[in-house]
Amino acid sequence: MGGLDLRHHTAVEAAPLVDDLVALYLQVYVGGGEFHSEDRYRRQLAAHMSRDGWSLVTAMAGGRLAGYIYGFPLPAETGWWAGIEQPIPSGFVTETGRRTFAISELLVQPQWRRQGVARALHDQLLSRRAEDRATLLVDPENSVARRVYDSWGWRHVTHLTPAWDDAPRFMVLIRQPAYAEPGA
Repeated sequence: MGGLDLRHHTAVEAAPLVDDLVALYLQVYVGGGEFHSEDRYRRQLAAHMSRDGWSLVTAMAGGRLAGYIYGFPLPAETGWWAGIEQPIPSGFVTETGRRTFAISELLVQPQWRRQGVARALHDQLLSRRAEDRATLLVDPENSVARRVYDSWGWRHVTHLTPAWDDAPRFMVLIRQPAYAEPGA
């Protein structure tokens, strides 16, 4: 991972990076249909960046974006859990604004994959979180991501299909506490 610079960004600090964030997203999800379109992702990113506590960690190499991860705490009145499948544990979707940190994207340039960049981004983002747990959604067909998240201490709870047009069905993963090392 030599030569990478990991940096935390607030929404204000990240604003000049939006075009680069979108470009990497489109590279990763090339041919992903309307759900992974530039317009939809720009709207998603803008909405997420407006949330209290939104945080981005970038990995830069030679002044170029090698990867990034971002997320935000779920507010008490969140739509994040809309489309969740039952059964779920009692109180699972109850939010306080400090209970759950939601990771929305973790993306790495192809030439930087399998070099520990995703893990470094993941750990760097969660290292500054104080929430009780973290959550993320993963495509059930993405067996590589599922194995990686399992090895990082995430556990599958249920499935969720967002209420957006053409939204895929995702696995809901949880990590408690958000900042813990696997096996801790």
